[in-house]
Amino acid sequence: MALELRQQLKLTQQLIMTPQLQQAIKLLQLSRLELLETINQELEANPMLEEVQDEVNEAEKAEVAPEESFQEVEISEKMREDFDWESYLEEYNTSTPVLIERDPNKEWPSYDHKLTLPASLENHLIWQLRLSDMSEAEKEIGSYIIGNLNRDGYLEATLEEIATMGEVGVDEVAGVLARIQVFDPIGVAARDLRECLLIQANSLEPQDDLVIRIIEDHLHFLESKNYQALVRAVKRSPEEVKRAIEVILSLDPRPGSAFSDESVQYISPDVYVLKIDGEFVILLNEDGMPKLKVSSYYKDALSQDAQLGSDAKDYIQTKLRSAAWLIKSIHQRQRTLYKVTQSIIKLQHEFFERGVANLKPMVLRDVADDVGMHESTISRVTSNKYMHTPHGIFELKYFFNSSINSVLGEAVASESVKDRIRQIVREEDTAKPFSDKEIVSILKKENVNIARRTVAKYREMLGILPSNKRRKTFWGS
Repeated sequence: MALELRQQLKLTQQLIMTPQLQQAIKLLQLSRLELLETINQELEANPMLEEVQDEVNEAEKAEVAPEESFQEVEISEKMREDFDWESYLEEYNTSTPVLIERDPNKEWPSYDHKLTLPASLENHLIWQLRLSDMSEAEKEIGSYIIGNLNRDGYLEATLEEIATMGEVGVDEVAGVLARIQVFDPIGVAARDLRECLLIQANSLEPQDDLVIRIIEDHLHFLESKNYQALVRAVKRSPEEVKRAIEVILSLDPRPGSAFSDESVQYISPDVYVLKIDGEFVILLNEDGMPKLKVSSYYKDALSQDAQLGSDAKDYIQTKLRSAAWLIKSIHQRQRTLYKVTQSIIKLQHEFFERGVANLKPMVLRDVADDVGMHESTISRVTSNKYMHTPHGIFELKYFFNSSINSVLGEAVASESVKDRIRQIVREEDTAKPFSDKEIVSILKKENVNIARRTVAKYREMLGILPSNKRRKTFWGS
């Protein structure tokens, strides 16, 4: 069989994403803070990009503050010969803050060296471990124990696993663990809730035998709030049991949470929707966003071909195209966000007028058909972006939710049903909370056809406990 080489022409169509198109898609799905970071990076990397500075017209300056309108004023002070200096000094001789100027020739610590981080749970415990009178071998075991604590302060490794890590006996690990459990915060390094509460209860002065007994043997009654069964089990008066429960509730079930390194993340809305004179007005949040322009200096230099080499000219042309495309992509992103927000207001008008209870079922295709874009574009625009509305701040994805059929055949938004379940639980009798089946009956009377398992799923998503754990007795707890 002979092999030969042949040349052949073939015409095909191929969809290729150019770097410019990839950049536009990337900018479309960035949040506002991510967009600001990207713009600042481009300003540093591309010399053809410049930030537009707010300049005041010189003519306006002259009009507002004409030079001839200012006249020099001479102030002459004459001191009376009979002035009482002693009274003056007694009245005004007060201590004032002294401003000490830094010596420019002296090295001072930078500001970042003065910044401190909040103490983590691990560092706080290691500090106590080093100050303890344990031996070096025990401190090494203690470091293994502290290194296996979760963010709530519970020990996630078994004694056998820690003994294997340190190549020591289980009894030695248990002894070190007992000493670490009385470190600050008390109850840390416990293996379960019962042990954590017992450590704290044993450290109370004076100790309460009833509290320790309830934690050891009857903690399940507290979990289900079955206080009558608890009174019968411990054979003590309701008043004594009530005081013991108050002590237990004052204990910390998560001793390590106070050392959490999580910081509060504040949401900066990408778009504001305000109601002005009965109409909803859309305002894009451009606070702090630099206004970009292409450098006129390099544009002029590019027109002077004789003074530029070919490499320099190619570099300037590439950077100019990149800068112009970035500016165009940012404007396109803002216009698309505005159009999508406008469509959401039109399709969810009842929500903006009356609140969450009037939210309608809506999918990405509804907005895509309304604005004439693809669903993937709508998905990118609504990702990681938030809207400030008259009823609070919501993620744009919040307005897209599934539908639930009502008794009358009309569709109801799932978020509206969740909000209604939240209201039902909030208004229920705490002594006799509604079960999931009873909530189904209430919703059915309101023309919402929903299954009990769906109510249970929504209740868990809302962080609402089952009815047996929401029950409050005459003790009010």
